[in-house]
Amino acid sequence: MENYQEFEGIVLSIRKHREKDALVKIFTRNHGKRMFFVKNIKNPNHSLKAALLPFTKATYLGRIKDDGLSFLQDSREITHFSKMQTDIHLNAYATYLNNLADAAINDAIQAVDLYDLLEESLVAMQNGLDPEVIVNIFEMRALQYFGAAPQLQSCVICRSQQEPFDFSVKYSGVLCQRHFGEDPRRSHANPAAVHFARIFQLVTPKQVGNIRIKPETKKAIRTFIDELYEEYVGIRLKSKSFIDQMYAWETKVEIPRRSAAAPYPKESGPSDPSRS
Repeated sequence: MENYQEFEGIVLSIRKHREKDALVKIFTRNHGKRMFFVKNIKNPNHSLKAALLPFTKATYLGRIKDDGLSFLQDSREITHFSKMQTDIHLNAYATYLNNLADAAINDAIQAVDLYDLLEESLVAMQNGLDPEVIVNIFEMRALQYFGAAPQLQSCVICRSQQEPFDFSVKYSGVLCQRHFGEDPRRSHANPAAVHFARIFQLVTPKQVGNIRIKPETKKAIRTFIDELYEEYVGIRLKSKSFIDQMYAWETKVEIPRRSAAAPYPKESGPSDPSRS
């Protein structure tokens, strides 16, 4: 497997190694996450410099080793998600998605679906779709890679799909209104947050389109998904903490947010896929 081969990949992170070299973590579509040693990357004329910028996807030529560091030789078909490099909000969201994808699987594990989800998410944000919605979709669909499978599509007691629902940690799924009494310690989650989380668990960034969600509902969705991650995943990424701080800063100083759809006259979105 150490012969030179072409592979598609997305740059997850870059860190300095010695004075002029770098270690670049690339999420490859067919070989999982790999760490590549790149010599003399500080050279302004380095042939791989453009292909190894943050938030970059490319087709690479290199040697992928089963043990130790891998090596890169060349690149082509380079795509820069340029808005993530210039917009502080998109940069924060994209950094979080990269970090979450990194945390979701071990190195060298092929995860084509997760790779495609990350690529679709970055493309969607680059194309102007609401980054908060894209992040929520990614979070909900990434839960499975952490071994979490909360049942959101129907009541865990009677299988009803009739909303409103509330979430029960005890049953690891939603309860319909008729069975709220089965768990006195149910989450008392915002019904709209549960509604959108159910949708986000099934759709992809390609399918969601220009969905519009009120700011207060977005906040409730964040709270609900954060609770799921606290309960089932148990990690707290620095990039997620930064996003939370960013929300707090904007609330205090009223910094206008970049958004794909503003103002929010009403909420709209795809119909519940579980009913189709």
